[in-house]
Amino acid sequence: MKKILVCLASGTALVSVPAMAQQADSPFNGPRVEAIVGYDVSKAGSSIDDDVNADNDESIDGFLYGIGAGYGVDLGSAVVGVEAELSDSTAKTKFDNGDFEGFGIGNVKANRDLYLGARAGIKATPRTLVYVKGGYTNAKFDVNSFDGTTDLGQDIDADGWRIGAGVEQAMSSNTFAKLEYRYSNYSKAEVDFDGDLPDSERFDVDLDRHQVVASVGVRF
Repeated sequence: MKKILVCLASGTALVSVPAMAQQADSPFNGPRVEAIVGYDVSKAGSSIDDDVNADNDESIDGFLYGIGAGYGVDLGSAVVGVEAELSDSTAKTKFDNGDFEGFGIGNVKANRDLYLGARAGIKATPRTLVYVKGGYTNAKFDVNSFDGTTDLGQDIDADGWRIGAGVEQAMSSNTFAKLEYRYSNYSKAEVDFDGDLPDSERFDVDLDRHQVVASVGVRF
């Protein structure tokens, strides 16, 4: 009887070792870093949209670029993890065929964008991951104005949330490529004044952001 139990235990160990090795060798397991590029458009939300002039295009769009980092845990058919991102954008207000794109809060340019969140996905194939994500985002927008004598500048520092979805494809055991869409909404903000002036009190805003990005990265 003891010999049978020993044989069964040995067999179970031999089966479990390859399974553990396979999970450890997963292309979605462990820490990663990535470079990000894409299209970025920010828009005045419904509460600050200019309904008086329907011809006003209250959006700014441009080229997005940044870096990201994360950590994934392969659970077998599913993968979960955490991630962070720092990006910037060339989006800014401009005249388009004589029509001013006002963005609802004045003459602005997108500044840095921070994101911290989590993602969860399911393997469509052993090397293809389909995932959803969500978390906290903080973005700055440079606001410029002119009082007739002096150019005045300040930053709108906005807090919000982000959700998104994407596909990640393992290119090798430690390299990958991603295609992703995400939506962000900013509902609270403060003004960061230039110089020694203190920041303003936090106030309500309604800003929407849509981004389509591609990434390439390395997993360690």
